Amino acid sequence: MIELTRDGDLWAVTLNRPEKANSLTSEMLSRLIEIADEAAVGAKVLVLTGAGKVFSAGADLDEARAGLATSHLWEELSGKFAELPCLTIAALNGTLAGGAFGMALACDIRISDPSAKFFYPVMKLGFLPQPSDPRRMRELIGPARAKMILMGGQKILADEALAWGLVDRIVDASEQKAAVEVLAGDALAADLAHIAGIKALITP
Repeated sequence: MIELTRDGDLWAVTLNRPEKANSLTSEMLSRLIEIADEAAVGAKVLVLTGAGKVFSAGADLDEARAGLATSHLWEELSGKFAELPCLTIAALNGTLAGGAFGMALACDIRISDPSAKFFYPVMKLGFLPQPSDPRRMRELIGPARAKMILMGGQKILADEALAWGLVDRIVDASEQKAAVEVLAGDALAADLAHIAGIKALITP
């Protein structure tokens, strides 16, 4: 359900559970954490994407009801992604929802298919978001817009997400691989220490 491909220093992680809208289980979250640990010493660029037409619908519903919605794994995963010294790119092939926001918000760059929608229905579901998600969202789009998503339950379309700064570029899913190669080119040609040094200057 989690596929990892390595092309030299470019690593690509694919959420591959399209029949369930790439909803995430505890096993999948644990595997993503393992990959982040491996990438910390082995990758210059890490790309995160999904199979099918949805990036991720968030937590698997059955596991969410059993406690996954409030699991520490979400926060651990987003923290691992945020701390990676390499360049991280979320290639959002479709809709991003719920807890899946965390790892995408923790990436350095987000590109989105034009059909994608963005929503995080914690108010309606009665859960608190993972602690770092509202902070990262606020840093990207400001407090009022973060409240529109987290408190107002608004679904944001891709063009509005781009205008707000929630995503950085609109790229059709069929063209995202090529777009990623362009974005990754300079980092792949650099030393990992150089990548980490520039990232540290930008990221508080």
